[in-house]
Amino acid sequence: MRSRYSVLAGAGAGALAAVLLLSGCTGGAGAGGGGGGGADATFAVFAEAPRASGVGAFLDADGVVATPSSQLADPAWLDRAAAATGIPRRALQGYAGAALAIAEEQPGCHLGWNTLAGIGWVESHHGTIFGGSILDNGVTSAPIIGVALDGNGFQEIPDSDKGAVDGDTEWDRAVGPMQIVPTTWAAWATEANGDGVPDIHNIDDASLSAAEYLCYSGGDLGTESGWRAAIAAYNESPSYLTEVLDHADRYASDAAA
Repeated sequence: MRSRYSVLAGAGAGALAAVLLLSGCTGGAGAGGGGGGGADATFAVFAEAPRASGVGAFLDADGVVATPSSQLADPAWLDRAAAATGIPRRALQGYAGAALAIAEEQPGCHLGWNTLAGIGWVESHHGTIFGGSILDNGVTSAPIIGVALDGNGFQEIPDSDKGAVDGDTEWDRAVGPMQIVPTTWAAWATEANGDGVPDIHNIDDASLSAAEYLCYSGGDLGTESGWRAAIAAYNESPSYLTEVLDHADRYASDAAA
């Protein structure tokens, strides 16, 4: 498994932040896991994407990507769900592929594609913020770089990567379609397409990296307690959790209609 991770810096505490007017946030790689099984084990926010027919396992026996995550979800379902939800198809492909990949790796996590989509909407409007888009190869048409986390209305995070990820040598900034800050990327960067290089600007890599972090932080996201713990680790703002939940529930309902 570790062969798919690229450690860019020391794995210290991490955090993710939204861009511009979206709320700042805290949390990180040191957050404790949460949410075991229990009475809320059928938490409604969990939605599964159907797997494409005939595709192999995501990872081979050595933990190396054998089937890119972008190929895991059923193409016909992607067409229908994208049309029903309004999520750009290439973004949905990234979310659904990451959810299916993490389900193979961590079947007890129960992370739905719709939760990743809810986060993706709040963080970058599915990569379309600032007029951009996600290209066919999964990379954003232009880098999405958040505001400086200098404590002015946002969390204060001094530079941790000498600007290698976010281009800022004074303060950290959230980066990519899932708005991941350098410290969290250093701990959880995961590649999903088999090229061996995690790319924070790629929706497949960024979604799977976020999935790994969410499962670590929340344990079983099929439970309400686990789901809330995971989202709070991603962003501790109550309004952020509410917005992600609203979008995740709506996406699941629209896709199933």
